Amino acid sequence: MTGRLTQFYQRARKIFDLSQVRQTLGWDQNVMMPPRGVAQRAQQLSALAAVIHAESTDPAFGELIAELELGGTLDERARADVREARKAYDRAVKVPARLVEARAEACSLAQAAWESAMPRNDFQAFRPHLERVVALTREWADALGGTARYDALLEDYEPGMTEAQLRVIFTDLKASLLPILDAVRGASRRPDPSVLARHFPEQGQRAFCLGLVQDMGFDLEAGRFDVSTHPCTDGTMRDVRLTTRYHEDFLPSSIFSTIHEAGHGLYEQGLDPERFRDPAGQACSTGIHESQSRLWENFIGRSRPFWTRYYPALCRAFPGTLDDVPMEAFYGAVNAVAPSLIRIEADEATYNLHIILRFELEADLIAGRIETRDLPGLWRARMLESLGLEPSDDRTGVLQDIHWSVGLIGYFPTYALGNLYGAQFMEQLRRDLPDLDDAVARGELRVVKEWLNRNIHIHGRRWSAPELCARVTGAPLSADPLLRHLKGKYAGIYGI
Repeated sequence: MTGRLTQFYQRARKIFDLSQVRQTLGWDQNVMMPPRGVAQRAQQLSALAAVIHAESTDPAFGELIAELELGGTLDERARADVREARKAYDRAVKVPARLVEARAEACSLAQAAWESAMPRNDFQAFRPHLERVVALTREWADALGGTARYDALLEDYEPGMTEAQLRVIFTDLKASLLPILDAVRGASRRPDPSVLARHFPEQGQRAFCLGLVQDMGFDLEAGRFDVSTHPCTDGTMRDVRLTTRYHEDFLPSSIFSTIHEAGHGLYEQGLDPERFRDPAGQACSTGIHESQSRLWENFIGRSRPFWTRYYPALCRAFPGTLDDVPMEAFYGAVNAVAPSLIRIEADEATYNLHIILRFELEADLIAGRIETRDLPGLWRARMLESLGLEPSDDRTGVLQDIHWSVGLIGYFPTYALGNLYGAQFMEQLRRDLPDLDDAVARGELRVVKEWLNRNIHIHGRRWSAPELCARVTGAPLSADPLLRHLKGKYAGIYGI
């Protein structure tokens, strides 16, 4: 059995390594690739996807997994790896190789089309590419089988979650958020977010954000920090690539995107260094991954202790720009509730409404209840209904996110799940570290990283996301911690 187990790990780690090459090519397309390289990169990604698929579906690998499942001498670690390999193998063998290649190429081309169409506000130029991705994704979901296409796609991001469960979770969450929003809208005390829209030169933003990444504990000897059209994180362990974006007339875009992506990066660098290439050694789920970025972004990065420490440094980065803005006014500004057209710039109270809109649209799109041509109009109507805002163009509407262009259909709900998990983890972190606020106010951010390393990162996929949540917090996932957080924060800022 020892020899067969060795063969199993050799094959599993080879598949992982090839997948990491694919991620690096994707990062390069986001950050550095020459514009005329699009077609070549699409062909490269298609060819690589075929190789990964062939390795992942090799009958000999399936036989290895089956043998190990029958063996009774595996330790807990090996059993977890075989379990996760079985899940991946059973899914991979259902999808034909020609579909894997076609979808990889279509997504690469669609990403480039989106990057061109978004700043030009040209949905019609992007639409044929999106239609191709959607058609192939529907075919992909049908190949995987199951009761609903969307459930089949969700399994790649949040194993065990279903569309029906999400609809219940999101209906209840929306019903709880709306009274908070109504109370904020009626408050007489209001922060002034206009101070965030002054002129903040990119050079100062870059320096400040780099300092934050380092203070959070991100290892720049094992990672990079760059710029892309849409902020993202790629890679793992000793090669983690972060990106952000800078707007000189809106400061939060870079600061909170940076903190968010660094949260993802710390998770990848915090995995077990002996196991990160193994099937159960990788990140638990996308919802848990998002909980790490959202915990850092909102519960740490928007907190009063954080800005007690970092506001003086921010003022030094932009001499004279914020001299008339007291720290408390700035703290209020970065926590102001102001419905926004742009998801990644949304406040904590309205962010989940952005996610619910996207979830509903993509679930309907994959099911065939709507088509790509319907998206711009439906987006405008549902934004108006849920947030009281109507985009004047598609650049601030349906074109704002990269996800659909690269085939990440089923990903959006994990942002909201991440908010829920993050809030629940944060309550436990505070119980375990009662002096947390004092540490953050001193700039000792690594205490947060170390707690997350111990309690979440190192465990990989040893447990499912619900099991991990229960083990860390002693309770199943609930919206109550997030709602307590929002009510407490806005009581102080808005006096509600």
